[in-house]
Amino acid sequence: MTRLLIIEDNPELVANLYSFFEPLGYVLDDARDGATGLRLATQNDYDAILLDLMLPRLDGMTLCQKLRQEFQNPVPIIMLTARDPVDDRVQGLALGADDYLIKPFSLRELDARIQALVRRAQGRQVQGTLAWEDLQVDTRAPQAWRQGQAISLTPSTHKLLLCMMRAAPAVVRKQEMEYLLWGDDPPDSGALRTHIHELRQHADRNFPSTLIETVHGVGWRLSKPQKATAQ
Repeated sequence: MTRLLIIEDNPELVANLYSFFEPLGYVLDDARDGATGLRLATQNDYDAILLDLMLPRLDGMTLCQKLRQEFQNPVPIIMLTARDPVDDRVQGLALGADDYLIKPFSLRELDARIQALVRRAQGRQVQGTLAWEDLQVDTRAPQAWRQGQAISLTPSTHKLLLCMMRAAPAVVRKQEMEYLLWGDDPPDSGALRTHIHELRQHADRNFPSTLIETVHGVGWRLSKPQKATAQ
């Protein structure tokens, strides 16, 4: 089962993509503007993203750049555009897109390209897991293990841990984490700290060293193991 996010504002093209891909067993989500697309891409785990360049609210180039640089999200991205200048293709690939298709395109070719990118991405992950030091996290389900022990995760703490895993050892800013969980309407700042505290209780508390580090005034990151202290 391949989970695909379509970020495209042309309703006719979106309908054609659903008609073609759903009978093949794909699970599809779609967004008609860039801001909504970015929210879905950061809140959910997809096998690939189809990304139009000319989008309302947030263009495809900027969205791709944010996913790669701010959120450290490695999901395969295929850019879709009606334009064909070389500079656009070069810029899109430089910002982190994995492939590029010019409209109109063959749906069979698009399917083949998606499957090739998904196979390549799965080869970079060992059986759908990410690892940092002695910590492993399932990329699909809220499951993790440390030193062979299962770690209890909620959907929210799973998202936060995956975000830090993908960025490690870089810092993930507080604002990025809030957007990841709540989009443009985060609750009071204490809500995020509650989730971080809960994550620490399961991922750090019962182990001889801690991995989750607070970078005061900025955010959190996964660091090299440090001697455990009271949380």
